[in-house]
Amino acid sequence: MSLLVVGLSHRSAPVSVLERASLSSDTQIKLLQDTLAAEPATEAAVLATCNRIELYADVDKFHAGVAELSTLLAQHSGVGLEELTPYLYVHYEDRAVHHLFSVACGLDSMVVGEGQILGQIKDALALGQELHTAGRLINDLFQQALRVGKRAHSETGIDRAGQSLVTFGLEQLADGTDIEDWAADKRVLVIGAGSMSSLAATTLARLGVRELVIANRTLERAERLAAALSEPGGVLARAVRMGAVADELTRADAVVSCTGATGLVLTAESVAAALAEHVPGGPEAPADLRAPDGSVVARLAAAAARDGRVLDRSASTTSADAPAAGFADTGVSGTGTGEAAGAAAEGACPVGLDEQHVDNLAQHGAWVDNASRTIRKPAAARVARSGNVRLGLLDLAMPRDIDGGVHRLAGVRLVDIESLAEASADAPMAADVDQVRRIVSDEVAAFGAAQRAAHITPTVVALRTMAADVVAGEIARLEGRLTGLDEKQRAEINQTVRRVVDKLLHAPTVRVKQLASEPGGAGYADALRTLFDLDPETVASVSRAEVNDPNRGRV
Repeated sequence: MSLLVVGLSHRSAPVSVLERASLSSDTQIKLLQDTLAAEPATEAAVLATCNRIELYADVDKFHAGVAELSTLLAQHSGVGLEELTPYLYVHYEDRAVHHLFSVACGLDSMVVGEGQILGQIKDALALGQELHTAGRLINDLFQQALRVGKRAHSETGIDRAGQSLVTFGLEQLADGTDIEDWAADKRVLVIGAGSMSSLAATTLARLGVRELVIANRTLERAERLAAALSEPGGVLARAVRMGAVADELTRADAVVSCTGATGLVLTAESVAAALAEHVPGGPEAPADLRAPDGSVVARLAAAAARDGRVLDRSASTTSADAPAAGFADTGVSGTGTGEAAGAAAEGACPVGLDEQHVDNLAQHGAWVDNASRTIRKPAAARVARSGNVRLGLLDLAMPRDIDGGVHRLAGVRLVDIESLAEASADAPMAADVDQVRRIVSDEVAAFGAAQRAAHITPTVVALRTMAADVVAGEIARLEGRLTGLDEKQRAEINQTVRRVVDKLLHAPTVRVKQLASEPGGAGYADALRTLFDLDPETVASVSRAEVNDPNRGRV
């Protein structure tokens, strides 16, 4: 039997395909059950995260295994096999081990070095154990992957190369602002209470947000999470039902969503409606568009105000001809009055412009240019970059929870899996990555040697069992012929015969284990079975006993 993995990830497939191919919890269970029912596979595990779907199996035939696993992934993902095939990758035996160990270390993550994948690998193994689809190979593989991942994080600085997808997403939402400064005084709505949402809520609490609201279909789960975050010294957190999301959205400064929903949780229409009723999280001073005191423009404005040439903004107007809100009517009356009019009649500038230096004239022109640019409505993306974000949205779900069309709404900044993939492509790699790669290579070699040695162990055990049976038979025959032996003599003869057999078998069995641990050493087990005419069923029974050990390989 050999390890095979068939899958797709953010490295091989566009987000649109990953989104459609995502597997719900129930679908993962059915996939594992159907994989074991398929002829080529004897054990299996599925690793499904927001940016990868991988099916691991122990198969006896490579080509048949690839065809069967690919078909099963297509059937359960809902994406046709022809459409899915170009995005699938296949790893076999040592390459499959190398791939999972790299994944466990965060080398294959969207954010290099993130540690969240370890929890997801542990969950995948636990599901396989619960459904009894994880046998000896899958148990050994995933347990060792967890150890390799932990070793990489403890022995190297891979953590400096990246962080969890949640933290990376929040940094993108902050858009260059220090993430702690961005989080300060924020009211954040977290939709979902699963592992990713819980991590997001915990991260936000650590960053010091003003308030956390947890919305979940199961209120009790949201309440447990809120209670944990609200412990003494924690953040102000409360739980609400999913039905309250629309109301909470009107008060939120940011939203993080990661649910298992198959449809959209937030549509563009619901976000637009919430923005229309948006209650700011804190007092926000209006933008000061006045020219600096003493500047040419300020003096012109003051003169125009004295002459009554500036529209009175205190009077409410709804006329279609009225100027846009926030901008004064710059129309100049043809009949000025007062001192300024007299000065104008005499050819003098009402604010003494003719007394200004040429540099001030240039500044005056700059103010006019700026004013003309300000009148044009900025695009939504420009609003987000300039800091005028009324609502930040972080969508970590696959398939997506938030309608991608919300990015067209003014004052909204959306960060989703697709934008994170684009941002992470330019992220610098840490120097520690090379060290982690060496760790992975060493661990793959050690795992392969251990598996090859373990492969021959049932054969060695069967050989020793056969030898013990031969000794027992011969001792019984001898006792029947030498009836005058006392107990001490019988024990001495028994021990001597067994010692002779053990010494004869010791060197060959130790040596065959050493040879079997080397690449290509699997054939030694077959040779041993042939030379000693071992019963295949006896060897298989030893393997089954190892796999069925209740204390073996539990997470």
